Amino acid sequence: MAMPEASVLQTSVHQMPVLQSPSLNLSADSNQKVNYAKNEQNFVTQLFAEQLPAVKTGFFNVHMSQGVVVSPHWHTNATELVILISGEVQTSVFNPFTQQLMTYRLKPGQVSQFPMGWFHWIVALTDHTYLLTIFDVPTPDIVLGGDFLRVLPPEVAARAYCVNPAAYAQAVAPIQKPVVILGPPPGCSPAPGAVQGASAQQGAGYPHASAQGAASPGPMYPGAMQGVMQGMMQGAMPQAQGMMPQAAMPQAMIPQAMIPQSVMPQQQGSAPLPYPPGSGWR
Repeated sequence: MAMPEASVLQTSVHQMPVLQSPSLNLSADSNQKVNYAKNEQNFVTQLFAEQLPAVKTGFFNVHMSQGVVVSPHWHTNATELVILISGEVQTSVFNPFTQQLMTYRLKPGQVSQFPMGWFHWIVALTDHTYLLTIFDVPTPDIVLGGDFLRVLPPEVAARAYCVNPAAYAQAVAPIQKPVVILGPPPGCSPAPGAVQGASAQQGAGYPHASAQGAASPGPMYPGAMQGVMQGMMQGAMPQAQGMMPQAAMPQAMIPQAMIPQSVMPQQQGSAPLPYPPGSGWR
């Protein structure tokens, strides 16, 4: 069946290759489009198909100061390549095949790759850190780790992982929508020299940590669901009151065992998972 002439013309115009367009543009400024801004030292700008239709890839300019983290996330449709321009960073990615955390320390000119669908994050180890995160598609999707933690019902966490549901609810309560992209969020100031572990999480920088939140879950069955309901009745599950602080991992909290000592990044087998997970960026 032949298509009407009008439809043929519309289809032809719609399918015209970008490079053959009379309005073709092959130049753009990646500093103009601000994607996310924490403050003057920590912000993200971008260049994707929205700014340059002819581009087949895209990238973020990421500027960070010491201790700031590009919060954990993963991409459903894109592989990401990190190129460090200045400063120093630690990149971490979870290998779903070996169930190991692969951690690399990068200096200027060195790169790290995050395969599509692999959970990852980046921590700035110095001030004035600048890196490019380049994607192999012009419009990458993202899943934010903070969103996953935020919506996971405490009773499901209790049944799945045998954790105290009230303690879990309290722990994730600071993660509110929208989740922060460059952590830690406002109001969270981890004490200098803090180390990984429960004792470090209960200082002034973590206002939502408490002895109750760190309590042993005890036997999960029976009574786990009853414990959830009791916690809700007693106010053990804080409700959203705007953006509440959440913990992050500054430089001082990075386990030394996770940081290769050589100049070139080295794979680090099975390393402990830094506390706590957060979110990614758009």
